[in-house]
Amino acid sequence: MPEYCKLYINGWTDSTSGETFKSLNPATEEVIVILQKGNAEDVNKAVDVAEKTFDSWSETPAPKRGSDVQEAIDIFEYMAGEGRRLFGHTTPSELKNKFCMTVRRPIGVVGIITPWNFPIAIPAWKLAPALVCGNTVIWKPSSDTPLCAVELVKILEKAGVPKGVVSLITGPAEPAGTEIVKHKKILGISFTGSRDTGLWITQNAGIKKIGLELGGKNGVIVMPDADMKLALDGIIWGAFGTTGQRCTAASRVILHEEVKKQLEDALRKRATALRLGSGLDANTDVGPLINKAAVEKSERYTKIGQEEGAKLLCGGERLKGKGFFFEPTIFTDVSMDMRIAKEEIFGPVLSLISVSSLDEAIEAMNSVEYGLSSSIYTNDIKAAFKAIEKIQAGITYVNSSTTGAETHLPFGGVKQTGNGTREAGILGIDEFSEVKTVYIDYSGKLQRAQIDTE
Repeated sequence: MPEYCKLYINGWTDSTSGETFKSLNPATEEVIVILQKGNAEDVNKAVDVAEKTFDSWSETPAPKRGSDVQEAIDIFEYMAGEGRRLFGHTTPSELKNKFCMTVRRPIGVVGIITPWNFPIAIPAWKLAPALVCGNTVIWKPSSDTPLCAVELVKILEKAGVPKGVVSLITGPAEPAGTEIVKHKKILGISFTGSRDTGLWITQNAGIKKIGLELGGKNGVIVMPDADMKLALDGIIWGAFGTTGQRCTAASRVILHEEVKKQLEDALRKRATALRLGSGLDANTDVGPLINKAAVEKSERYTKIGQEEGAKLLCGGERLKGKGFFFEPTIFTDVSMDMRIAKEEIFGPVLSLISVSSLDEAIEAMNSVEYGLSSSIYTNDIKAAFKAIEKIQAGITYVNSSTTGAETHLPFGGVKQTGNGTREAGILGIDEFSEVKTVYIDYSGKLQRAQIDTE
């Protein structure tokens, strides 16, 4: 019997329409939960509650807010500490008997819209700093993994976060997501998802604070002096460890021509030995894709790669039977101008691009519109630092794969990956706070800046 879940707006409640939708187990296609389908009216109710709760929540001392919200545990622990480090700055005035400083203030009511691929970690990256900074939150999770959101809200409720501070609206992007983005009383939006949706948000949200993380086309450079076993392990994990369904997944390997044949053979052997199955099975190497559309997208790009002239080394087929499974797929003889080398597939499809030098490798790495994560395998420290300097990405790993972000360091990208926002680390609070400048003049007389300076 599937679980039945409600919206969370000042407590658990049905949607105003009473409509529901189903969420499936992607390994079996069985219904695991039936949820309320939120709409614009539900969003408006949540905003009203959030506005009424904002004053009392934002006036709660930040260290106390931190103790209330104690990748998800790591980020909540880290951001709980930020409750004692919402630092401003002090600086001397150019005038006598005048004090200058900055302080951080919450934005107000913020909306967060999160994807399905990390249904606990990514919401935690947004919720923890939003709450520590004193905001109230309207949260719409992906409809593919809404049950994780329900459970996280239950944890927040049990931890003592007051009703009205966080509201949960489950359901499709239209109309609930659209209403969150466009609502004039929601003063900040944090979104992780596709570039096209991120662009739509910037065009429709109006003037408000917006944080975007919009994916990547991440590459791994392998130089001739690299530890080949280490590189092989990192490529397999980065490309197929989460079935290619993460924004930092390795979807391109930019390999030096001297090691091309060696790596092709090794990657084919390793990829074809990977075991597909349910993520709940400890023996599984590669789990299912999230839904039928994701399988069809991987199939479509496999066909595109073949039509473009790339050589299919292995994979390229969906598995028969129940579940949304697709074989680990590797193309070689891929050129930088091919679509499979440029476009985000978000599936277990890997492209091998051969180059003759480090400069050419960096050129290939930078040839895409995205700039999230990158990696280089080399034992040449000069080559490593040149890659760090020249690669256009928010993250660069040396002798490690493109995945593995840690919560105490900033996460985000450049170019079409986002709009400069960084999540996690000390910069994570910037997205959810405003800086106020304060001048305190205790001279007892009119003092004019830039004029009365002598």
